[in-house]
Amino acid sequence: MKLNWKRLALPVGLAAVVLYFAYAPAHERGTAEASGLRSQLEQFTDGAKYETAVFAGGCFWSEEEPFERLDGVVSVVTGYTGGHTTDPSYAKVSTGTTGHLEAVQVKYDPDRITYDELLQVFWRNTDPTDANGQFGDRGTEYRSVIFYDGEMQRASAEASKAALAAQGKFAKPLVTKILPAAAFYKAEDEHQDFYKTNPAGFRSNMAGSGRDAFLDRVWGDDRIMKELESRYAQIDKAASLNSLTKLQYDVTQRDQDEPPYQNEYWDSTEEGIYVDIVSGEPLFSSKDKFDAGTGWTSFMRPLEPGNIVYREAGGVFSSTTQVRSRYADSFIGDVFNDGPEPTGLRFCTNSASLRFIPKDQLAQQGYGEYAKTFEGDGQQ
Repeated sequence: MKLNWKRLALPVGLAAVVLYFAYAPAHERGTAEASGLRSQLEQFTDGAKYETAVFAGGCFWSEEEPFERLDGVVSVVTGYTGGHTTDPSYAKVSTGTTGHLEAVQVKYDPDRITYDELLQVFWRNTDPTDANGQFGDRGTEYRSVIFYDGEMQRASAEASKAALAAQGKFAKPLVTKILPAAAFYKAEDEHQDFYKTNPAGFRSNMAGSGRDAFLDRVWGDDRIMKELESRYAQIDKAASLNSLTKLQYDVTQRDQDEPPYQNEYWDSTEEGIYVDIVSGEPLFSSKDKFDAGTGWTSFMRPLEPGNIVYREAGGVFSSTTQVRSRYADSFIGDVFNDGPEPTGLRFCTNSASLRFIPKDQLAQQGYGEYAKTFEGDGQQ
């Protein structure tokens, strides 16, 4: 039978209109809720103890991973800075007419890693002799720039650049600019954690642009500063994944939720901490655990905010904010803004993503720094 496409056009068109009007309010509501939730989540990383550094070293996809692996770095955000427009986007910045550069904003704990150490990582991930771009990425938006915040960062950047020049690693003069920090605009979600969400594209970009070959040639074995990296960034992930049960693998790697009330920790009252089942990175404490009445393990805050990554996910009519581990990129659960005070948040987690360390085994299992948080508990 021959289809009459003109007869189908009207009902299909009407269906599209109905779908749009059903979707649009839900999408706008979900976007607004996600925005409000992000503001609540910032309470964990906006403390006075954290400082911020901004670096531009070419394609921001390639600049994110080296900093995220460092112990003491709380978050790394890709974005745009240094330009003259207030509404930059990837498409607009790519034209080279906005004055903005692709950059990363690094939030860090100065008690655990210094600005000078961040500079050392920056130099190992850029070509400081190229004034017209970086590797295969050409244009002003890909220039190498250090954006300083305050006199201390400016002086440190100048001294670090001079020290690098004195090493004689480069035949050409160093042209990386050192400029005062400007407004930083976060890039679109698809450009955040690109090395995790699109690993094949990331590796292809690193190799195809010539970045990997250049940095290996210049720095050799000193390219990656292992001594600055978190121990959780150095795990053998493949080996860890091989030790998981099918449920643990499905949850952590395929973003599947386990059944409520039929999981290991949802009603546990034992004191201790919960770590990522794959990497061992500390995520939550029993001190922040509460019964949300959902059948899943719930917490009001993370134990180590720097070990948590948030990612928007969902379908047409709804969206959620995923909670993932930073180093292993395991799916842990979701976060909602219907939790108890003082945070108002509910981290709804899967037991299959977690491993529990009892408080009396913390030191024995390498988590001794958290034992003091339980000192005095249970004593009269």
